[in-house]
Amino acid sequence: MKKGISIVAVVVAVLVAGCADSQKEQKTAMMDGGQPKVRLTTVHKKAVDQVRDYTCTVEAEVKNNIAPQTMGRISKIYVEVGDHVVKGQKLVQMDASSLRQLELQIANQKTDFERVEKLYKIGGVSKAEYDNAKMTLDVNETSYANLKENTQLLSPITGIVTARNYDSGDLYSGNPVLTIQQIRPVKLLINVSEQYFSRVQKGDVATIRLDALPGKEYEAKVTLVYPTINASTHTFPVELSLPNNDEAVRPGMFARATLNFGTEQHVVVPDQAIVKQPGSGERFVYIYNADGTVSYVKVELGQRLDDTYELLSGVADGARIVMAGQSKLADGVEVQVVE
Repeated sequence: MKKGISIVAVVVAVLVAGCADSQKEQKTAMMDGGQPKVRLTTVHKKAVDQVRDYTCTVEAEVKNNIAPQTMGRISKIYVEVGDHVVKGQKLVQMDASSLRQLELQIANQKTDFERVEKLYKIGGVSKAEYDNAKMTLDVNETSYANLKENTQLLSPITGIVTARNYDSGDLYSGNPVLTIQQIRPVKLLINVSEQYFSRVQKGDVATIRLDALPGKEYEAKVTLVYPTINASTHTFPVELSLPNNDEAVRPGMFARATLNFGTEQHVVVPDQAIVKQPGSGERFVYIYNADGTVSYVKVELGQRLDDTYELLSGVADGARIVMAGQSKLADGVEVQVVE
């Protein structure tokens, strides 16, 4: 048993000695001109456009579902999906039998009322009889106007038919007969970070790009800024309006909206200077110090600008950073600078 323990002790001693020798060799390699060679660059602040991209879905400016208030037979539908309609255009004719019956009833009531009115003027009937006849006529005329509105269905907007759920002769059973959408203009709703809440104003212009229309750009204006911040996402909704005069943009399209919030002074560094921390999303750079060593500093990236990055934090204006040779570096290592 003692013999086994002795063997283990010898193995451990050998490993410890090996590690010590390795560290000694690494330290020796860093001395007497053996430092890692690096190339530096001096970074400065510059004015950076604060451009932000947002994804959204195109929506109709107005969407109306066309349907009567009560069940009934659909006599005729005058439009198809894709048809353009104007405000006030007749779209659907419902069964009019009840309307005709009420129309005849009102005609008879008008005759009766005229007779009662003449008698009332000469004292032939009481005020109560006159008021009752007038009220009955008024109620039926109101009912007639409401029934007429639900017998002849008119378009409340100028737009395009995007859905038709019945055919002529069907019995209306609850779903909209037609759907009309106004697509000139269209609107887009984006969620903007709360840090820009005071910088978004009505009338601001956004650039719109759509996957369905590659190579084209459109301008949309901010028409509505919601007054509150979402406590969960720390964003606020902003509504954009796109004129869409050619009607090329349609509801449901996937869009990207770009807003420019002005400029800010930020340090800009070459992209090859950025070091990614293995196993995380953190980014670092090596800063060259006056004593010839480098410091490993965490940075917060902003926008990518061609072959550079905007830094939101981590590096001071005028700092010298390593842009080549980072693979052999560690925090506090002395380096040899080469041009």
